Amino acid sequence: MDIKSLTGELSVSPQIAGADMQAIAEAGFRSVICNRPDGEGSDQPVFSEIELAAHEQGLQVRYLPAESGKVTDEQGAAFGALMAELPKPVLAFCRTGMRSTTMWALSQAGQMPLPEIIERSFKAGFDLKGVVRRIVNGGKTPIEVADATHEVVIIGGGAAGIAVASSLLARRPNLDIAIIDPADIHYYQPGWTMVGAGVFDAATTARTMASVLPHGVHWIKSAVAAFEPERDAVILDGCRVVKYKQLVVCPGLKLDWHGIDGLAETLGRNGVTSNYRYDLAPYTWQLVQQLHRGKAIFTQPPMPIKCAGAPQKAMYMSADQWRRTGVLSAIDIQFCSAGAVLFGVSEYVPALMEYVKSYGIGLNFGQTLVSVDGPSRKACFSQTNADGTKQLITREFDMIHVVPPQKAPDFVRVSPLADAAGWIDVEPGTLCHKTFANIFALGDAGSTSNAKTAAATRKQAPVVAHNLLAMRGEAKGEAIYDGYGSCPLTVERGKIVLAEFTYGGKLAPSFPKWLIDGTRPSSLAWYLKERVLPPLYWQAMLKGREWLAQPEMTA
Repeated sequence: MDIKSLTGELSVSPQIAGADMQAIAEAGFRSVICNRPDGEGSDQPVFSEIELAAHEQGLQVRYLPAESGKVTDEQGAAFGALMAELPKPVLAFCRTGMRSTTMWALSQAGQMPLPEIIERSFKAGFDLKGVVRRIVNGGKTPIEVADATHEVVIIGGGAAGIAVASSLLARRPNLDIAIIDPADIHYYQPGWTMVGAGVFDAATTARTMASVLPHGVHWIKSAVAAFEPERDAVILDGCRVVKYKQLVVCPGLKLDWHGIDGLAETLGRNGVTSNYRYDLAPYTWQLVQQLHRGKAIFTQPPMPIKCAGAPQKAMYMSADQWRRTGVLSAIDIQFCSAGAVLFGVSEYVPALMEYVKSYGIGLNFGQTLVSVDGPSRKACFSQTNADGTKQLITREFDMIHVVPPQKAPDFVRVSPLADAAGWIDVEPGTLCHKTFANIFALGDAGSTSNAKTAAATRKQAPVVAHNLLAMRGEAKGEAIYDGYGSCPLTVERGKIVLAEFTYGGKLAPSFPKWLIDGTRPSSLAWYLKERVLPPLYWQAMLKGREWLAQPEMTA
């Protein structure tokens, strides 16, 4: 924890976990305020977990969420009301502490002199110049005044953001680039399935953001609140303004844990887990090892989701472990998918069906998880029948691996950049925005129909880098993304069905069939997943080395 004092009665901190509550109570705090909405990050516990842990330590706890950079005057007033109500001292937290500090500052307007608000915030590590502008300008941020200006601004420091920054620098080493991202940690998310199967240790999938950012890139450690594309500007948390000549948007997507009733309250306990969160993937492995008989459910929500094969990967690897320990016959495994087929590219289905039959897995298509009752160990699904009617089906479980519904981040969905479905509206080949020619997007938040995987991002990054430079007059020709995506389906420990395809489900193998036949389980493909792909990610993709990823060029 990194707790910073604002007053004798209030301190703020970045994200905390349930496990921190004992230390918070021992530090003398009597109340906690959560200012971060659930689902912003893959390593973020939901509020119900924080609430339960706080109550166990005798702490009062309140939920006052605010979207990053969009703290309102009303929320400032509500924060002030909570401070008047709650036992003190109080600890408030969000992703970085900025929203909590902003709410406090707004609540103090007219009560504490502005210089003192700024000084206290600055000593705690928060720059509130933008909030001061808001207060003295009637709540309006003057876009014309920029806090920073860069040639290229990249939103998001995940796989897509760092890969495209490195690809740009590989072509133009002196290009002025800024990456905007508030996170301290960068995750190799494709490794979390392996963590949930006991193959990788979770710590190997995480590195500090500072250690993976390309040399020479400016890191603006903040969150984006809004876009002003007509003015070539973005508004940051704290109401700061950053201007650009070209913008690349790749913030990832949002995991909607609250899209399933009761899920947030029971994650990480009662046999409810998900490999889609860093801190829960080890719990998956723990459950798999402990289960010797009973019912195991694996769910898949409606598309799109990141790595559409991940729900099945968790299922196959769990079944393989149960087979290896001799308990498979005592475990009833059910796959409940909102989709109508096992896998979207039919050529890979026969190999997967062999494993489904071998493991004795029950397939339940058209079933969407709508609620979870953790203490009762029951899950409720909405079943879509052949005639279009729907019914609710309740299933008991001893273990359930849940994949949450997923959507674009809130600040993207409500922005001028979004299409009707909320995704960044880009041309599928060039990855250039359909309305704003100086804006590009790649990664999970884009509107393209490709599989949302790291492999897709690896192919997209050089395309965006080339086309952005071509727009600047610093490159010739037009690069085209063909929709490539890859999904290494871990069907058992030591074997993978290496699915590779482009737009329309056209097969796109990277290797000759005699070396790796992607439609059949392969030991060499497992070797790639376990031994080759992690260093390829860290040392090639994030370093601008485009091995087997050079973009296709038009004439």
